[in-house]
Amino acid sequence: MAEESKSKTSPAEFLRQVQAEGRKVVWPTREETVRTSIFVFIMMIVLSLFFLGVDSAFGAVVRWLISLA
Repeated sequence: MAEESKSKTSPAEFLRQVQAEGRKVVWPTREETVRTSIFVFIMMIVLSLFFLGVDSAFGAVVRWLISLA
């Protein structure tokens, strides 16, 4: 059994560490959030149209193969 090289952290020390890490977080501005949301929405539309096309193409190929039988 491997021995622990570090001593256990107390709950109070853990909370202090969490607060210290939380202070390091750089939150995005409102403009960055809006810009990123718009980009995600556009990419969602583009990818959904791409996968619609791929799915339709595969569906057409499968229907064609079934019609040969």
